[in-house]
Amino acid sequence: MSIKGRIFGTVVGAAGLAAAAGAVGIARQNRIIGNRAAGERVAFGELRSPARVVVADDALDLHVEIDEPQDFGGHVPTDEDLTVVFAHGYCLDLDCWHFQRAAYRGQVRTVFYDQRSHGRSGRSTEENCTLEQLGHDLHRVIEDTVPGRCVVVGHSMGGMSVVSLAQHYPELFGDKVVGAALIATTAGGLDPGRILFPMLPLGIGGRFVGRAVRTLDRGHRVVDVARSWGRAVADVVTDRYAFGDDDVPVAYVEFVMSMLNATPFAVVADFYPAFATLDHFDHLEPLSRVPTSIICGTADKITSTGHSRKLHSKIPGSSLLECDGAGHMVVLERHKQVTAELDDLISLAQGRTPS
Repeated sequence: MSIKGRIFGTVVGAAGLAAAAGAVGIARQNRIIGNRAAGERVAFGELRSPARVVVADDALDLHVEIDEPQDFGGHVPTDEDLTVVFAHGYCLDLDCWHFQRAAYRGQVRTVFYDQRSHGRSGRSTEENCTLEQLGHDLHRVIEDTVPGRCVVVGHSMGGMSVVSLAQHYPELFGDKVVGAALIATTAGGLDPGRILFPMLPLGIGGRFVGRAVRTLDRGHRVVDVARSWGRAVADVVTDRYAFGDDDVPVAYVEFVMSMLNATPFAVVADFYPAFATLDHFDHLEPLSRVPTSIICGTADKITSTGHSRKLHSKIPGSSLLECDGAGHMVVLERHKQVTAELDDLISLAQGRTPS
């Protein structure tokens, strides 16, 4: 549970944190800190709010859930309140934010959505399974669900969605979007074989992954059956690739595996080209206008610490949190550290005025 490194990029960022920590901010933060263990008292997948549909610009239905503070004993939100929007990773769904969602219920207005072709959202056409489109989807979610200002939080592919949002809608940053978190993610230089390996049939990987994905996609129903047959071994693969610690709770592994297994292999194949061609490090400037937190696990085998350190170096004023020994699913494995970092980010964002 130790932190290997927590680096604040500039004195300005630190000064902003101090300015945000007024009496009201401290009181709010203390309440959130008191709820960091809330997710341990409820089963995975049981945190729900009434479903809402946001229609993407290609007419695809995106499944959205909003936790309003007053629904859980909190204050009645106004248009001036901050909203935190969470974007999940590849082959997961909105439930992966279990611990953060539990911690913020009743405290902060939060929005969760399933990415296209994931969870309860509609199935996308193959040509729209791109990171560019995911950025447009995030923009539509913000347009439809955020009356005031927001912080955007993305894990893995969700972090790439945030980068895509910055690329295509830079004018939002510093005005509508007043904070961002990039968790276990990158803006380029990714070996797609690493991010795909836990979702591929056993024995497929390495330099053959590109050809294998397209070949297997043509028989994806057979692949889906093979994935279910290989569950016992797949649990081991998920454990090794998604988590860093040897003693991670079995329930965490089973939870991640359930989300991976629920994603048809055809969807796995549809998104493969997006990872293979990712190169967006030249589009990060808007993120330097707002408090940006970069979070990773030092044992991440999919998006290694080098990716997070490069993001940190390319986003002036950003902070970097490296969770010692954690893997790609750091949002679960080190959920208290991640939520604590998000607490600081929210405090910084609340202390900002629109530019």
